[in-house]
Amino acid sequence: MALKAAPEKQALLLDLQALDTRIAQLDHRAKSLPERAALEELQSSATALRSTLAEVTGVAENTQLELKRLEADVKVVEDRIARDADRLQGSSSVKDVAALEQELAALRARLNDLEEIELAVMERLEGEQEEVASVREQLDEISANITHTEASRDSALASISGDRDAALAARADLAGRIPEDLLALYEKQRSRYGTGASLLQRGVSQASGVALLEDELQSIRSAAPDDVLICPSSDAILVRTDESGL
Repeated sequence: MALKAAPEKQALLLDLQALDTRIAQLDHRAKSLPERAALEELQSSATALRSTLAEVTGVAENTQLELKRLEADVKVVEDRIARDADRLQGSSSVKDVAALEQELAALRARLNDLEEIELAVMERLEGEQEEVASVREQLDEISANITHTEASRDSALASISGDRDAALAARADLAGRIPEDLLALYEKQRSRYGTGASLLQRGVSQASGVALLEDELQSIRSAAPDDVLICPSSDAILVRTDESGL
């Protein structure tokens, strides 16, 4: 037996459809917030910078170790120079003096070489530490942007959630005023075809935007006002009003 419902009850389906459309739009807006894409880009950049920071920090740490080894070598040579100088001052042997002077000359040449290498390593380390500081600064800036964007996203989501809760409450109230069998048909058609109810306006089904054929309109004209009709173009419940053009 064909489903029947008073025209005014059928008209409530249009308000219900509007609320469902509103809820779907809010869900889509929540999923497509620009902050989401911005966060993905920022987090990708932060990940890349963390990798770069680990790399340049490792390079600087290795150079720091190299510098410490050089400083230790310099200290050893300086100690040997001081020791030989003391021995030279206290020696009266011509042979020992000659040997010590020869060794001191070699040690001072070695010390000069080490100090030149040490200076070059210090300059290299300074450049590497500046690079570490630069990368760390960029990472700090991106982290701040992430925090700011997350706050903006959360604020937008809170606003959307409030609007969605209001729409759901209005929907629940409206659904309670619609006959159960009519509501069940609406939900069935909406789940299958995406739209549960469509207004017939001047011969056009608003759900599909398609003008109905004359024979389809003739069939609709011959139906009783309380007959529940299915739109031939959208498969939604076709709601007739004074503006349907029948």
